[in-house]
Amino acid sequence: MGQRNPHVDAYVAKSAEFARPILQKLRDMILAAGPELSEVIKWGVPHYEFHGLVVGMAAFKHHVSFGFWKSKLMSDPAGLFSGERAGSMCNIKLTSVKELPAAKIIKSYVREAIRLNVEGVKVPNRPRSAQAEVIAPADLQSLFRRHKSAAAAFEAMSNSHRREYVEWIDDAKKPETRARRLEQAISLLSEGKTRNWKYERPAKTKQTRTAR
Repeated sequence: MGQRNPHVDAYVAKSAEFARPILQKLRDMILAAGPELSEVIKWGVPHYEFHGLVVGMAAFKHHVSFGFWKSKLMSDPAGLFSGERAGSMCNIKLTSVKELPAAKIIKSYVREAIRLNVEGVKVPNRPRSAQAEVIAPADLQSLFRRHKSAAAAFEAMSNSHRREYVEWIDDAKKPETRARRLEQAISLLSEGKTRNWKYERPAKTKQTRTAR
């Protein structure tokens, strides 16, 4: 089984009570299916990588979701990807351990996703106008529920400015560093500031001459 990341241990431990057994069982199945996988935190939630992203999972208020990065290219023999596969990550929602697919199904999907990465198969790029918006990581979204002005500022920002915040938070190596950056992000956003506001040129104002 693949090596476990203590940051994922912490993520599972702080998730809602109903979500913990789902996350843990899913985690066990993914790592058993792909012992070569690296377990990482990206965008605030657990992901599994080998020659690129393979699969990710996340806990929300009322459900757990997981999805494969290249779902659009996968065969889907068990019909997990119901409906239209919007974007490259297809989310499968679960509310109990009983809803998890069988281990052999998870294994076949993980092995197919790994194979696509090893073979270098790429997901076709979407037109720029159709690219998905940058979404705040789960822990930042949780803070937004208590800091409405910060949430509104983040929503009003361009994708590039959102990405600056998300990448800065996700680059934290330690949980305490991440917690500190989350607090700083909320403080800046509450003032309507971008992450790198200090380095941005002030908007030019038109100078008007006083009539003589």
